[in-house]
Amino acid sequence: MTDDPTESFARPRVAAGVLFFDEQDRVLMVVPSYKDYLDIPGGYIEHGETPRQAAAREVEEELGITVTIGRLLVTDWAPNAKEGDKQLFVFDGGRPTSEQLEKIRLDPAEISSYEWHSVSTIHDATIPRLARRIVHAAAARTEGTTRYLENGEYLH
Repeated sequence: MTDDPTESFARPRVAAGVLFFDEQDRVLMVVPSYKDYLDIPGGYIEHGETPRQAAAREVEEELGITVTIGRLLVTDWAPNAKEGDKQLFVFDGGRPTSEQLEKIRLDPAEISSYEWHSVSTIHDATIPRLARRIVHAAAARTEGTTRYLENGEYLH
């Protein structure tokens, strides 16, 4: 037995992502060059960063654009059998202007392309845990609320 009381504390990997919406309220999904599923722009938070700062940095790195990150839509406590505990933040990126969309320059080391997908069919486009997060984030955006999730499930 250890004398360190912090030994039993969770040490989650923490990530932040951004949902962008078009005029039809479809969400922007990126096609990562290193994953086998569609994702949202975002990534892991680095030492000294806040979730919002990490989200802005990741959008700039992956899409090549600087945007104002909106409010928090979802936070999800999502343990992963392979990677351990995770805490995920999803922010509202709003509707990019046509000028912003024209300025998108993908980082080919990370992103090969991007696509717009309807929230109603997002379960067909990506992995279940991310699809649940997107559905709840879109609902929170509509409601003007923030949702707390565990494993992608909304806890009222």
